[in-house]
Amino acid sequence: MRQSRVPALVVGFLLCLAACSGSSPAAQSKGSLRIGVDLPLSGPEGLAGTQALDGIRFFVQQHPAVAGFDLALSIDDDAQAAGPDPQAGATDVQRFIADPALVAMIGPVDASVARAEIPIANAAGLAMVSPATTSPCLTKDVYLPAGLSPDGAAISCHDAGFPSASELRPAHVNNFFRLSTTDDLQGPAAADYAYGTLHLLRVAVVSDHEAYGQALADAFAARFVKLGGSVVGRLDLDPKSNPDVTAFFNRVKTDGARAVYFGGPTSSGACALRQQMQGVFDAGLATPFLGGDGIAEDPACIQAAGANATGIYATVAAVDATSRPGAAGTIAAFKASFGNTADYGPLTMAGYDAAGVLYAAVERAVKAAGGVRPPRGNVVSQLSVTEGFEGATGTIGFDPAGDTTNRMVSIYESPGPEPSLPWRLVDVVDYSGTLPF
Repeated sequence: MRQSRVPALVVGFLLCLAACSGSSPAAQSKGSLRIGVDLPLSGPEGLAGTQALDGIRFFVQQHPAVAGFDLALSIDDDAQAAGPDPQAGATDVQRFIADPALVAMIGPVDASVARAEIPIANAAGLAMVSPATTSPCLTKDVYLPAGLSPDGAAISCHDAGFPSASELRPAHVNNFFRLSTTDDLQGPAAADYAYGTLHLLRVAVVSDHEAYGQALADAFAARFVKLGGSVVGRLDLDPKSNPDVTAFFNRVKTDGARAVYFGGPTSSGACALRQQMQGVFDAGLATPFLGGDGIAEDPACIQAAGANATGIYATVAAVDATSRPGAAGTIAAFKASFGNTADYGPLTMAGYDAAGVLYAAVERAVKAAGGVRPPRGNVVSQLSVTEGFEGATGTIGFDPAGDTTNRMVSIYESPGPEPSLPWRLVDVVDYSGTLPF
C-alpha cells in the first residue's frame, strides 16, 4: 500500500485569472482545464519530486489561465517509502484519463514508472511531459548505439532487458515528451570532461552489474578511447556481495590509471568504492572519481565516500538553469515567492519549463478547436511540433521520438566531506548539434 499520497481529488491549486484582473469570473472564465501531475512525492526521490512540483506550481501561479480557461493541477504521488511504485503510477494515469476536464499530464521522473504509464496514456491519447526521465528505451528501440558499445554492435532495448519504445505505444503515435536528454549521452559527456578538462589519459572503469550502470560505463569507455585515452581495467561487480576491489585498484594503478569511472547509483556502492580508493590512490583531486546522475548531488554519496569525498564528478542529463543568465530573474522570483531557498533544487526549473511547454501546447490546441476544450489528441499533436520555446533551461524543442533537442549534460563536482553543502556546476557538454557516436 502507498504510504504517502496526495488526495486523489483535484488539489486546491486553482487560481482564477478574473480574480487577478478584478473582472467578474463570468466575464472571463470558460471553465476549468486540468493538468495531471504524477511525481514521486515520498520515498527516496520525494525531495526531487517535490522540487519539480514547486516549479510547476510556480508556473501556474504566474499563468493561472490558458486561452480563457482557469488552469488547475490534479496531483498524485507515484512512490512509496521504499521508492518508485509503477503500479501506483499506472493507477494515477487511469484516474487522470477518467477526468474529462483533464487534457494532459506532467511526469513521471522514474523510468520504471514511465514504462508502466506510457502504454495506458498512449492508448487514451493523453500527452505526457516528463521533467527528467533519461532511459533511452522510453523513446528509442536501441539502448546503446553501435558507436558506444564494447564490440561495436548496437545493443537493443530487448538485449538490455527493456521493452522497446515502439512496444510502449499501442496507438503507434508518440505521446511522451521529455525535457532531459538520455543516458547514452551521460557516459560520453563524462569522458569528454575527463579527457579534455581533467587531462586524463588512462582510467579504470567499474560498473554495478545492472543495465543502467553497465551502459553508462560502456559508453564512457568507448568515448574515452575514441578521444585518444586508454581504459586500463574494466570490472563489473555485484554490489550485493559487498565486494573488496582493493586488488583491482592496485592492479590498475600499477598500469597507470589516474582516475576511476563508476557506472551505477549510490545505492550500488558507487561512493563506497570511492572510499576504498583511499590508501591505494592519492586522495581527493589527485585521483578523480567520475559517475552519472545516480550519484550527483546525493548526500548519501558524500557520506559513503567519507574523508575521500573530494574529487568526485557526476553528470546530469539536463540543463542547470543557474548556468543561464536569462533564467536568473525566474529563479529569483521563485525563491521570493516560496520564501524558502530549500524549495529550489535541480528539478525546479525543469518542472517550471515542463508546465510552460505544456501550457503553450494546450493554448494552441484550444485555439485550433475554436476556443473550446480541445480533444486530448490535439494536445499531443501540438506538443509534437514544439520548437524554439524559450524556457528557464534553454530553447526547447522535441524530435520525432519526443526527446528534447536541447541535448546538454551538466557536470558537477562534489563539495567535499560535508553532505549538506551543494555540489558545484563545473561544466556543460552540449551535444545539441553533433552526437558523440
